[in-house]
Order: sequence, then structure tokens, then C-alpha cells
Amino acid sequence: MTLEEYIRLPHRWQWGLCDCTLFAADWVVAMTGKDPGADLRGTYFDAEGAEAILQAAGGAERLVGAQLGAIGFQRVQGPRDGDIALVRAMTGFDAGGVAVKDIPAIRFGPLWALMSARGPMVKSLEWTGVAWRIA
Repeated sequence: MTLEEYIRLPHRWQWGLCDCTLFAADWVVAMTGKDPGADLRGTYFDAEGAEAILQAAGGAERLVGAQLGAIGFQRVQGPRDGDIALVRAMTGFDAGGVAVKDIPAIRFGPLWALMSARGPMVKSLEWTGVAWRIA
């Protein structure tokens, strides 16, 4: 399966099953058969539950790095197509204004593929400098 074919699948946002983090994990499953999100699936059902998991792990970089490292992924300096990385993306609005978070995304040419509440999207986003290559 190509990355473009994966992005075009009928993904539907659902906390703990197909959200921004598990969208990237599902890409890894499609490419390797290994699920870096297996122990997370179905353990949270809303933004608060997801945030609690992130905080307990020490943040997105530590959580994603631990999950991917456990299945053999290596950190890389320059992501290529199909690699998983953290990008800064608007995740909504709160009382303080726009909420921006570091979330996992998949490199797709000069853009990033990620899951939004409205479904998959591909767009130009700020890369945080953290990336992993599919093993």
C-alpha cells in the first residue's frame, strides 16, 4: 500500500481507536504488521484521557519514541516519505485561544499527513525536529 492509498482510506476520528496518534500507528501497522499503539488502543475515550497518557509518559516525544523504539524504529535527522515525526498543529480552541500541540504525522513529500477531527489531511506544518524511520 502506498502512503497516498493509506491516506485515502475511510479513516474516521475516534478517541483511542483512530485519533492523531493512532493514525500514525495505523500507518506503521500497514507497512510493518507491527502496532506501536497496541497497548494504547481502547484505553482512553476523550481528550482528557489522551492528555493523561501523554503526561504520564513525559510528553509526546517520549511516548511516541518509546512506542516506536519498542518495535525497532530509529531516530533520524531528516525525515523521508513515510517516516513518522512530530509536527506542531492547531488542535482546537480553548479559553486562552488557539490550542497548538506537537502531534505525530507522516512525511508526505514536502507536506505532512495527519488525522484531524474531520478526517485525514495533508498540509504544510512546522516540523519539531523529531522523527523516526520505519524499521
